[in-house]
Amino acid sequence: MSGTAPVAEGITNPPIDELLTKTDSKYKLVLYSAKRARQINAYYSQLGEGLLEYVGPLVDTHVQEKPLSIAMREINADLLTCEDIDPEAEAAAAAAASAENA
Repeated sequence: MSGTAPVAEGITNPPIDELLTKTDSKYKLVLYSAKRARQINAYYSQLGEGLLEYVGPLVDTHVQEKPLSIAMREINADLLTCEDIDPEAEAAAAAAASAENA
């Protein structure tokens, strides 16, 4: 037989071990990828309505690829970064913005 032998991929592509190097913990990875997957799903939902509120996938997608798989590939490609936020700083910025608008 000619050709190349198929190479088995793991259950996930990219591997979880590679993804865990991008964040501090597996819990942060789950929250981060799920949030991005919801954004991608919302992007596809709003395409028919003409609204462009969310950013679409940042990597090339395949037919019938799930939003979570797309999000994990984006994280693995370093197209997205996960940064911790300080709730006190966010509250202060929101208060300053509301005071500026008043």
